[in-house]
Amino acid sequence: MINPRLATCMTNIKEIITIGQLEIKFLLEASDTNGTLTMFEFLVPVGAKVPMAHYHECFDETVYGLEGIMTFTVDGKTVELEKGQSLFIPKGVVHGFNNLGQQNSKALAVSTPGLIGSEYFKELADIVNVGGLPILK
Repeated sequence: MINPRLATCMTNIKEIITIGQLEIKFLLEASDTNGTLTMFEFLVPVGAKVPMAHYHECFDETVYGLEGIMTFTVDGKTVELEKGQSLFIPKGVVHGFNNLGQQNSKALAVSTPGLIGSEYFKELADIVNVGGLPILK
């Protein structure tokens, strides 16, 4: 029997965050794992607009393919992530992704330590989903 103090079992998705055409479903927040990691599933429709290449200064990211094929560019190299395959992206390495395939793709992402959570993506959604140009004062 598993000691309930040692295990956290999350059976419900907390919420779906939509950023443009992307859907993000957080499964574990840092508060669920004592800051060890965050885990979320993300859906990338065919031809979706995706974030530009970026890097994470303070955490590593591991991605596991769940459906379809996602095309990653990691440190200038192209990697096709298919169902059942995993990809480790160390902190500080520039990366990005696209869905260039013929079907929607879905992956599971784990960030270690758990420094990025749903609040970041909610704030990003508030900006991206407004549409149009920002008003600068």
